[in-house]
This record gives sequence, C-alpha cells and structure tokens, in this order.
Amino acid sequence: MSQPTFEITKAATFDAAHHFPQGPEHRPYSNLHGHSFKVEATVRGPAQEPVGWVADLADLDAALKAVAAQLDHGLLNEKPGLERPTLEHICLYFAERLTPTFPGLSRIVVSRPTIGESCALSL
Repeated sequence: MSQPTFEITKAATFDAAHHFPQGPEHRPYSNLHGHSFKVEATVRGPAQEPVGWVADLADLDAALKAVAAQLDHGLLNEKPGLERPTLEHICLYFAERLTPTFPGLSRIVVSRPTIGESCALSL
C-alpha cells in the first residue's frame, strides 16, 4: 500500500481597501473601496514522523495570520506585489510568503464572503 496523502487547512481573515484605476471605466471597483477577506491555506503531504502530522497546524495558523496582518486595515495597492490587487494577485502574495516555510503548500483560496466571490490557486 502506498503512503497516504493528507491535506490540512487553516483560515484567517483581514479587512482591506483597494481600487482598480486601470480597470474598465464606470465600474464601482475603480473607486477606493474595502472588503472583508478570508484566506485559506492548504498543505498537502504524508504524515511526518515523529508526531504523525503533515505540518504543525499551530505553525500554519501563526504564519497565515502573520501574512494576513500585513494586509489588515491597509490599502492593498500600496503593498509590493499588490499594485493590481486582484484576488489572483492576493493568492500569489500569500503563496510567495508561505511556501518557504511550508513546501507542501498546495492551495490558497482568497474569498470575499459577503459578496460571494473567491479565487483558488493550486500549487
């Protein structure tokens, strides 16, 4: 039997503002506005000895919340890499910061739950 593969996921939230000056004219999102965001990070892999887990959920939680805190209550357009703060770019932002610590990072999902929008990045 092959070694089982598991996925663990943690979530964090943050609130931030953004705008899309390069977007289509007369769209409400070209104006400065804000959202409540939810981000989920999934790490995939076999259970690691000696504990028997994929990764320490507390470590994943802390790392995810630390990245979210960098964005919380800020203007996303001012963050390097988020000059065009689409959901796609926010996914990449989290992936770039989490992958060095969690090489098994397999998925990032960023959503705006209040308006029913989300984007998933599979790694």
